[in-house]
Amino acid sequence: MPLMVSVSGIRGIVGDGLTPQVIVEFTSAYATWVRQSFPDALIVLGRDSRITGKMVSELVSSTLNWCGCRVIDLGIVPTPTVQFGVDQFKAQGGIIVSASHNPAEWNALKLLNHTGEFMSPEEGEALLAIKNSGRFATAKWNETGSFKKIRDYHKTHINSLLSFDFIDYKGIKERKIRIVLDAVEGAGSEALPELLETLGCEVIRMNCGSSGLFPHTPEPLPQNLTGLMEKVRQEKADLGLAVDPDADRLAVILETGDPMGEEYTITAAVDFILKRKKGDVAVNLSTTRAVDDVAARYGVTCHRSKVGEINVVKKMQETGSVIGGEGSGGVILPDSHYGRDSLVAALLIVAWVTEGGQPISRLRASLPSYEMGKKKVDLGDADPDKIISQLAESSRNEVIDLQDGLKISFPDRWVHLRKSNTEPIIRIYTEAPTQTEADELGDRYVARIREIMTA
Repeated sequence: MPLMVSVSGIRGIVGDGLTPQVIVEFTSAYATWVRQSFPDALIVLGRDSRITGKMVSELVSSTLNWCGCRVIDLGIVPTPTVQFGVDQFKAQGGIIVSASHNPAEWNALKLLNHTGEFMSPEEGEALLAIKNSGRFATAKWNETGSFKKIRDYHKTHINSLLSFDFIDYKGIKERKIRIVLDAVEGAGSEALPELLETLGCEVIRMNCGSSGLFPHTPEPLPQNLTGLMEKVRQEKADLGLAVDPDADRLAVILETGDPMGEEYTITAAVDFILKRKKGDVAVNLSTTRAVDDVAARYGVTCHRSKVGEINVVKKMQETGSVIGGEGSGGVILPDSHYGRDSLVAALLIVAWVTEGGQPISRLRASLPSYEMGKKKVDLGDADPDKIISQLAESSRNEVIDLQDGLKISFPDRWVHLRKSNTEPIIRIYTEAPTQTEADELGDRYVARIREIMTA
């Protein structure tokens, strides 16, 4: 299995692509890059619960020390807790050992800069240049870095979420919301239930043991959450919540046992925040247009960025957006920190339900509703850039966006075409008022791509 390398880190199957040599080389390159600007660099380290995490994390921390970096090791914590910690410790970087929603045999290094944000493309290219050069800044024997363990740091993260002036904490406690939580035995297994219980919710725990032995496919999509859906119905709960292994994404289940839809975590969060804060919103190009509709209700603008958390963050900062995120269940709230955070998302969803004063299914029905489709076309030897360019030229009379592939927007639907960086394919994302219309729109562009390929 080839190693997946991007500007924000590396990912692979442990022992098959992701080897000790690879981990040492990339960690050494990262340490060298950080120390170019911060010679006495402090790096915050955390991991998810998968069984290879301790082994990889210890190799990372030892390599950082060897390269002269000081390390604070937070152990098993959500990815957003590491991001929060970089800011709070005034550190110069952070590394999360987590392959996010990938299966248990995978692991990864997710790399943060001194702001606690994921590395920008420019920063990532600089790091990769160092890695490819093989020239790393190792320290002398008496100048190696220090190492400090801090456990339960998620409590500090939770405490930071308990004093926002736009949250009715008293009302939440009085409501006593009953929640089934599936933490997929991941890094959110302690933090999420502790936050919810601190808010006064009754939490029925599923898969909250932090064992790293994922009981189902760990990506929080409806097809992987059938057990949670059934449990919500059995327990007559007010809602269900699910996170991925590193707990930066949140999925919501209605009291009926039906999925709210991963795109509607950010939509509901935006609806809640905009009732209290006047300001714009930023999401990526593939996120539901329901966010645009909600923003329009409040007389503000929804800005769009390229796909990827750091791209959304940069767009939020450029536009002064008060909330942002991605349709995969990622909510970014600047009042906390600039990163996708399932704890923030859970807090906003619970506050939204409390304020709504009715079943979450009715609140979901009050939001604009669309359906999405996803397709792909195998290109063989065809050039994806030329194909997308031809589609853009033929769509010049439509509303198009070229910042990340090609997005074509129509009055009540859109199609987004992006080339893959790892496979010879073009991915096609669509959204329309009904599933049938979304799928038909996707089929139309599959056919147009194949026409171009055979012309």
